[in-house]
Amino acid sequence: MKNTTLINFKEVILEKFVPEDAIPAEFALSEQLHQKKYLCNGEMKEWNGKTEPVYSPVCIKRGDILERKLIGSYPVCTEAEAMEALNAAVAAYNHGRGEWPTMSVAKRIECVEKFTKKMLEQKDIVVKLIMWEIGKSYADSIKEFDRTVEYIYATIDALKDLDRHSSRFEIEQGIVAQVRRSPLGVVLCMGPFNYPLNETFTTLIPALIMGNTLLFKPPKHGTLLHYPLLQAFKECFPKGVVNTIYGRGHSIVPALMQSGKIDVLTLIGSSRVADQLKKLHPKVNRLRAILGLDAKNAAIITPKADLALAVQETILGSLSFNGQRCTALKIIFIHHSLADRFIEQLNAAIAKLKFGMPWESGVSITPLPEPGKPAYLAGLIEDAKSHGARVMNENGGETVESFVYPAVLYPVNEKMKVYREEQFGPVVPIVPYYSLEEPVQYLIESTHGQQVSVFSNDPEEVASLIDPLVNQVSRVNINCQCQRGPDVFPFTGRKDSAEGTLSVFDALRSFSIRSLVATKLTDSNKQLLNDIVNSDHSNFLSTKFLF
Repeated sequence: MKNTTLINFKEVILEKFVPEDAIPAEFALSEQLHQKKYLCNGEMKEWNGKTEPVYSPVCIKRGDILERKLIGSYPVCTEAEAMEALNAAVAAYNHGRGEWPTMSVAKRIECVEKFTKKMLEQKDIVVKLIMWEIGKSYADSIKEFDRTVEYIYATIDALKDLDRHSSRFEIEQGIVAQVRRSPLGVVLCMGPFNYPLNETFTTLIPALIMGNTLLFKPPKHGTLLHYPLLQAFKECFPKGVVNTIYGRGHSIVPALMQSGKIDVLTLIGSSRVADQLKKLHPKVNRLRAILGLDAKNAAIITPKADLALAVQETILGSLSFNGQRCTALKIIFIHHSLADRFIEQLNAAIAKLKFGMPWESGVSITPLPEPGKPAYLAGLIEDAKSHGARVMNENGGETVESFVYPAVLYPVNEKMKVYREEQFGPVVPIVPYYSLEEPVQYLIESTHGQQVSVFSNDPEEVASLIDPLVNQVSRVNINCQCQRGPDVFPFTGRKDSAEGTLSVFDALRSFSIRSLVATKLTDSNKQLLNDIVNSDHSNFLSTKFLF
């Protein structure tokens, strides 16, 4: 009977994949997008070399066969093109003397505002490409675009606030000075596939608006969606300020780092890759790194928790966008006395989640973009089962091509890979505990330190967990899932989870350094400073007030 049920469920999943002509017209791509240009030194340069095909996680049904849909291709550039882009960024920065780094804050803001207006003109195609490239639901793809635009405007407002505070002189101990923030130099920006627009722009925009020049490498999955924005970058910023690089990361990025000309590395991805890249830089003390890395965020559910709320937040935290978020809940610690009830309610909630293609209204579980991910998750599940865990929910882990149905694993222990490894997919490992010291000890020993969620309504119990946990992770969430937002809150991590802090406010500081002009407070120096300010000859030494 079980095998019959399994076969029937496979058929249910198969039915979700449709023939080409059954895709609703409003969500279809009008044509394949074969990118033959890239942005370098203010020019959209033609590419006639090797290209990489882009296949969607959405499979098309052709008779009895499922095939990933080809949606386009992008250039596979070489080290030569990458170095050309680097040299363009270096020349545009020109040791801090270039047009962009010396431009007034007000004019840089104007450029970013102009870019944002042009970006909004491309919303429809960018949203569709997010959906098709990474399998994110259409509704969430719209949210990602809109949130990115909101982030840009919030960044502009934060910079205005920062500049207003700096638009005055300070006098201390007979010294008069003006303190402002200056750019750092050339930034290598690499974003992630799970939020290919939003997460990338949360580093790219603050780096840009602070006066740095950029090398921008789009993520492997989520490359094409940036192509409609390249013309806007070209038109809105001086030449060489924004340059795109394409190709295999291991082929083009090492030479960039070894050149010593990269001043800032910003990467949202794996700590292993970040470590390797930093070691390649010949002057590592000169390299600033702003990194969002691995995370294995835990939920701790105590006997004093609201169980229904804990289930609701666990579903959101562990399975939003198929669990493919760095802030996702990736391991659940449940008091042994609650385990059976919690799992029963969790399974019921998972069974109600709508799964299918990303254009379907209300869909929660969609195909996975990484071709090797289904096999990896299957391996994690089998490893857990070999060490005593069971798949607790009906059809958990069932796979058809790029689609994996969520799997609840219990009881999970330290012998299993899923206990330590960041699964980054729809697998929910649940660990029973007897003493609160057990999950606390897990977090102490973990190499990750981003966030934790604590579920309890007892103030004394919650307080007893807050004090040790804030010294292990960067954010403790009470009775709610782990998350990045709101964007004004600091987003960072301890241990191997992050370097630097990203928020609207903090990112501006991460991509700049405090600089000051100072002199002794004498009559002649006062006159000199007044003459400079009144003549409007310096963009740095200025008392202009931004509105």
